[in-house]
Amino acid sequence: MLQGKKIILGVCGSIAAYKSALLVRLLVKEGAEVKVIMTTSASDFIPPLTLSTLSKHPVYSRFIKDDSGQWNNHVELGLWADLFIIAPASANTISKMAHGLCDNLLLATYLSARCPVYVAPAMDLDMYTHPSTQRNISLLEEYGNKVIDAGHGELASGLVGQGRMAEPEDILQEVKSFFDKKKALAGKKVLITAGPTYEAIDPVRFIGNHSSGKMGYALAHHMALNGAQVVLISGPSQQSVDHNNIELIKVTSAQEMYDACIQHFPNADIAVLSAAVADYKPAQMSDQKIKKKSNSLTLELVKTQDIAASLGKLKKNGQFTVGFALETENELDNAQNKIKSKNFDLIVLNSLNDKGAGFGHDTNKISIIDKQNNVRDFELKSKTDVAKDIINTIIEVINA
Repeated sequence: MLQGKKIILGVCGSIAAYKSALLVRLLVKEGAEVKVIMTTSASDFIPPLTLSTLSKHPVYSRFIKDDSGQWNNHVELGLWADLFIIAPASANTISKMAHGLCDNLLLATYLSARCPVYVAPAMDLDMYTHPSTQRNISLLEEYGNKVIDAGHGELASGLVGQGRMAEPEDILQEVKSFFDKKKALAGKKVLITAGPTYEAIDPVRFIGNHSSGKMGYALAHHMALNGAQVVLISGPSQQSVDHNNIELIKVTSAQEMYDACIQHFPNADIAVLSAAVADYKPAQMSDQKIKKKSNSLTLELVKTQDIAASLGKLKKNGQFTVGFALETENELDNAQNKIKSKNFDLIVLNSLNDKGAGFGHDTNKISIIDKQNNVRDFELKSKTDVAKDIINTIIEVINA
């Protein structure tokens, strides 16, 4: 059921830490690869050796691995996982997660993780029901984390009430359900374009734009998590691919991106064109570096190949295409015209007039428009969450 899935289990200082041993065993038995991160206090409740033996991986608890000075890279851990489970999650750790504090390896990995996060609280009754704890749990949910409610029963204090960590068997079922839902695009082939294009002026200079590629890479990652086989055609970008279902094709110019799209589009069920492709390029590229000889330089620019329009003409029945419109004025009118002229099924509109949206940000604020001019507006969110909104909309429209 969980064959090939990569799961990080975070273990906090709680008497319920003994349950983490059974949870690791159940996950491994289902075929998952499990890595465990413990807070320092967690080792007072369960020995790291137990979890290391069951997971078949070293247990991570410190930034420095050993006396050799090697580093446990929290960023790599966060990118490695398909799912992050924190069980048990103490009131202390929940509070720090809610407010972005980062004083141990578990919290640093949480803040670096791009995968979904499940949290299973475990604490005494009065701690769990305290307004501050409930507010912190609500904040985690607002951030998109999934909270597995604590159970009702006898607690370590002797009190009876809510605060018991969910049983490992119940957490396992939550994990299975999560991965089942993430297969909504199983069997689908998806083409995604991302990043800018660079149009050469001479061997050292180019015309480009400020696109980072973050949006396209987030889309590719979450398409893959949903079971799709993704071809990601990317212009120059510092982003990286971290899923086996993604084939990365690197290009530089609009012509190279056009050629790659024409090659791969016929096999795609879905195409999402999020790249910021240059509309114009120099009519001629100088073979040598242009020297500064005068006070001005005139460049003749010519149109690049229109990738979206070309794919719109090649589009066959059953293919679903999504475009992006980054606008600065008459946003809605321009996007509605574009959905028709490019033969898109959906278009994602974002405006540079919205604070935190557009190039260079980790956030974006979008509206999604369909062929019937229905508009769905979304709040400012991380580009990861924006990618989820776009993919959920695609799935909903395809299945309608």
